[in-house]
Amino acid sequence: MKPWSRRRFLKSAVGGSLGIMALPSIIPVRLFGADAPSKKIQIAQIGCGRMGRSDLGNTLSEPLARIVAVCDLDAKRLAAAKQMAEEFYSERGETGATVKTFHDYHDVLASPEIDAVIISVPDHSHALVAIEAAIAGKHVYVQKPVTYSIAEAIALRKTVEAKKIILQTGSQQRSERPWGSFRKASEAVRNGRIGQLRTIKIGIGLDKASEKKPAVMPVPENLDYERWLGAAPEQPYMEGRVHPQDSLENRPGWITTEDFGLGMITNWGAHHVDIAQWAMAQELGGPQTVESQAKFYRDDLVTVHGAYHVEMSYPKNVKLILDNKFPNGIRFEGDDGWVFCTRSEDGDEALPPLRASDKKILSPLSADAVRWQPSKSQHGNWLASIVANRQPIAPIQQSARSLEACAAAWISMKLKRKLTWDVATEAFVGDAAANALRSRKARKPEYDFELVLKRAGIA
Repeated sequence: MKPWSRRRFLKSAVGGSLGIMALPSIIPVRLFGADAPSKKIQIAQIGCGRMGRSDLGNTLSEPLARIVAVCDLDAKRLAAAKQMAEEFYSERGETGATVKTFHDYHDVLASPEIDAVIISVPDHSHALVAIEAAIAGKHVYVQKPVTYSIAEAIALRKTVEAKKIILQTGSQQRSERPWGSFRKASEAVRNGRIGQLRTIKIGIGLDKASEKKPAVMPVPENLDYERWLGAAPEQPYMEGRVHPQDSLENRPGWITTEDFGLGMITNWGAHHVDIAQWAMAQELGGPQTVESQAKFYRDDLVTVHGAYHVEMSYPKNVKLILDNKFPNGIRFEGDDGWVFCTRSEDGDEALPPLRASDKKILSPLSADAVRWQPSKSQHGNWLASIVANRQPIAPIQQSARSLEACAAAWISMKLKRKLTWDVATEAFVGDAAANALRSRKARKPEYDFELVLKRAGIA
């Protein structure tokens, strides 16, 4: 028999169906032959800002991964990411380790030696980059929210299914590290530990007004602002609405600029609503009605929503409520008790990240209980899923539904009225204005995901 090369193995792994398969707790190194860089999954990091560096750091230490390239439209961030990766391999004892740099992600996708990409660009560019990566046959890890709009989420799902690549969404709350509280709470609810689920209360934080006023600035020489804008509406450069030039750690301004991200409703909402739908067996479903009220910032550097109150109705008479007055986290309330989960309580030992009205609610589940797929870490689960040819812990079929619920809440905020959502058609019932907000026209044809799909022959 011919020896199996890395590329032959990976090509075979994605040739079959994407059915659920058992996840081994450890993937033996012998699966790839010798433990050499060329025998691992060759990965490019696209987007090297705050979250990109986090994704890069989390992936570098994964035994199945080899970071071979980094890509960014900001030359400063690109150089810093290259240095970060090369220093990691150098400190591990490798000599002469080189990580390639790319300005244009199309050049990354054209490289036959790259098997997979991590997409950590701003929200408004998630869909286009991920769709083109899938068409190129690259496996994809994409940050949440999986897309900016509902139409983009549907298009990305169709592309992934057509090209049979493995896409993992960066919904890290589904994995054991670093926040296992969400898995335990949602499993308890899914298995009826609090009786009939009645209400879910979610806090997702609150974006506040800026201390700075909008100010047009010259575009830095190190930033390709034209490509950074992508599909978003034409507008002058403002550092406070893009990302800081003097920091890789500070929160970027695009997060609070509505043309680039929809605010907390999708920023944190994509995390918590995702877990809520998981817990109530609606990961492939969604709300029946959505009613939202919110204040939007005006004449400010910040343009997203501020204070908000959202109510969604789900099957079995479950009500999901988001309110800026709730603590950040998820509280599930049922006939027989409640359970609350969050990431942390700022080190307050009296308020652990997982708690319930009765300790029995969180006791070990029986052998025949519904259990989530094992997943120690989000990036590790993605890589193991590529090897095993199975759906990862946060597949596009489910993350698209989480985005739809959050985006529907945003649309209700904008229209200031109650909306009825049809899960089957992924559209609002009898509401042309609401349906028009499921998508937006791309600024230029080269950033139009629908044209990309058409050229690829994807309906």
